[in-house]
Amino acid sequence: MEFKIDATCGNARACTITTAHSTIQTPIFMPVGTVGSVKSLDMYDMDDILGAQIILANTYHTYLRPGDETIAHMGGLHGFSTYPKSFLTDSGGFQAFSLSDISKPTESGIEFKSHIDGSMHFFTPEKVIDIQNNLGSDIMMILDDLVALPATQERIKTSIERTTQWAKQSIEYFRHKQSLEIGTQQNIFAIIQGGTDLAFRTQSATELCAMDYDGFAIGGLSVGESNTLMYDTVEHTTPLMPFDKPRYLMGVGTPEDLVENIERGVDMFDCVMPTRNARNGTLFTTYGRINIRGAKFKLDNQPIDPACECYTCKRYSRAYLHHLFRSKELTFFRLASLHNLHYYLWLVGEARKAIIAGTFSEFKKDFYARRQA
Repeated sequence: MEFKIDATCGNARACTITTAHSTIQTPIFMPVGTVGSVKSLDMYDMDDILGAQIILANTYHTYLRPGDETIAHMGGLHGFSTYPKSFLTDSGGFQAFSLSDISKPTESGIEFKSHIDGSMHFFTPEKVIDIQNNLGSDIMMILDDLVALPATQERIKTSIERTTQWAKQSIEYFRHKQSLEIGTQQNIFAIIQGGTDLAFRTQSATELCAMDYDGFAIGGLSVGESNTLMYDTVEHTTPLMPFDKPRYLMGVGTPEDLVENIERGVDMFDCVMPTRNARNGTLFTTYGRINIRGAKFKLDNQPIDPACECYTCKRYSRAYLHHLFRSKELTFFRLASLHNLHYYLWLVGEARKAIIAGTFSEFKKDFYARRQA
């Protein structure tokens, strides 16, 4: 992986990441394709219509179904899905957290019960690397110990101690496999934990960033804390991360979250919000959110967002989308998801332009001014 900083504006960064499959210009939003597919969209939509440079798939879900060995047999995620650009795979730590009633972290890994058939499984730091080698992702994430917030000091301390230990095991195992020419085109990121406790964040970042990782992520946020606490934690953590490597904020978030955290030095984002909200009728626009199910849209011949140039807005009215939603037509899911993802990708693209032009503060002011209007 090659990483280059193209411009900065305050703490905001415009960078270029080059993997074996694509060139990624940051700030970037990664659509979530949990099982190797972004819900309601196909890879023509992702590549040709949206121009997505990288999407996220999930180790936990693809391991359970169809199985990482099946995917390896079919040419990895790229061959199986036909998506030609980059994949990032999450390690499954978040799923262990979100499915906590059927999972249990231990000192050596995470034991969990399949949500599909109830079978028992155990993820170790080494096993998730083996799985991600089979998936063939361009960027893999290590296994980490994530906790819900608020949490006790003792639980957060345990979390960062486990995460650091697993990170040591992960990087040693990953580099050993690369020495055997296994996964030589893959890259690996570590995940900084610590809740919203700044001392714990400092400890976790200091320990992890001393290791030979290709990039670093901030994990364990957007899990119950306030936005203010999230922003403060990111603002504290990004200066502790290497300047010359990618910075990824996991599982975040709203358009406001993207703008605020780009300003704080984050390069990469992912979240299910644009596609999940689309399926529920909530659409993102330059002027804020609209809920297309509302009766006021029944005779509205405007596009979702008059300022938007997406596939959906250039072809269809709010009235038609309102009709599709109320009629429970499956076409609605695709058209709404295309719009929301286009908006997110457009937003980070405009942020990049502003950083390069040295006008990010003006961009941010305009972003909020439109919403207030």
